[in-house]
Amino acid sequence: QVQLVESGGGLVQAGGSLRLSCAASGSIFSINNMGWYRQAPGKQRELVAAITRGGITNYANSVKGRFTISRDNAKSTVYLQMDSLKPEDTAVYYCNAAIATMSDSYTYLERWGQGTLVTVSS
Repeated sequence: QVQLVESGGGLVQAGGSLRLSCAASGSIFSINNMGWYRQAPGKQRELVAAITRGGITNYANSVKGRFTISRDNAKSTVYLQMDSLKPEDTAVYYCNAAIATMSDSYTYLERWGQGTLVTVSS
């Protein structure tokens, strides 16, 4: 079994910062792309940021210059540093990763974390 466990969400005032972490565990052979998505009430889930195994990053326009995604391949962990937070960043943030397991090292399947709530007050 493979699990993604997020941490670091919470309540913060506008202009503040939070750092989200997501650790993958289980029978992991390899992890390809990792990323963060978010879903605000009444809205569809959207990509926030993604990072390849080699460190190439991609950001939603709404968070460019404020959020930074990074990963530690040795720890199978992806991070999202969120600065200059705005009330419109309020959402449940989900970790996503393409993972190949020991039992099938050729197939990368998308896995999701359980989500962590980020609330930004004005």
